Amino acid sequence: MNAKTVDTLAIFALWAAGIVVLVLLATFLGYILYQGIPVLSASFILGRSSDLEAGGGVGGQLFNSFYLLFLSMAVSIPVAVGAGIYLAEYARDTRLTRAIRLSTECLATVPSIVLGLFGMIIFVNIMGVGFSIIGGALTLVLLNLPLLVRVTEESIRTVPHDYSEASLALGATKLQTIWKIILPAALPGILTGITLTAGRALGETAILIFTAGTTVSRYMGDTDLLAGGETLAVHLWYLMSTGLVPDRDAVANGIGAMLIFTILLFNLGLTLPLKLLQKHLGIRSQ
Repeated sequence: MNAKTVDTLAIFALWAAGIVVLVLLATFLGYILYQGIPVLSASFILGRSSDLEAGGGVGGQLFNSFYLLFLSMAVSIPVAVGAGIYLAEYARDTRLTRAIRLSTECLATVPSIVLGLFGMIIFVNIMGVGFSIIGGALTLVLLNLPLLVRVTEESIRTVPHDYSEASLALGATKLQTIWKIILPAALPGILTGITLTAGRALGETAILIFTAGTTVSRYMGDTDLLAGGETLAVHLWYLMSTGLVPDRDAVANGIGAMLIFTILLFNLGLTLPLKLLQKHLGIRSQ
């Protein structure tokens, strides 16, 4: 078998693998949307949930999903980006920095249910916040930080050193170089990490069951940090595990479709403004 034949077979195998993945993904998403879209309505999206009667909505859970995501990312992004900048630009290659990198990688592999138990012990019991939004948000921060730190560090390291050398040669300070040159160039990679982390947080259940609880405020839009923080994913788990609601299958299908739409809309809302900003500033993705 000559090299040209091997190359053709390899290309065919790669194309076949890609098509199989796309077909499986399209089938999976198509089935969920086919089952869930007929359930979606204004009363379902904005209505109050019910634990016993049919016809309940998911308004409170939808708000809690985004509220918890906002709180956790508001803490995670500044801390993770700062840590990534320090590790990539300031930290020397010492035992301490190697230990920090190893710790973040190990923390990223910890099962979410373990983080949930840790959050329940620290935030719910010791700090006494109970099953609340703030307890769930703080525990989600522990889930978000390892991935965001590593993605930020690696994204900064992919920026060519010529950028920083040229900036410093023109008289810019180290901080000005990082803020105006390196971070904009590394922004696409950092954004990818933020998007992946946010999508994982939106669908998280194990952590929030142990920290935010399975109750929700009677009022949609309740910003009380000590209120119950049941999210869409947790409500889906609760419905399918208890089986008390007569139309639980329909509600579960609707929640599945809503989760897909919310993640897609969040990703679009995050990437489109960035693309416009990059185009305006004349920054090209690496």
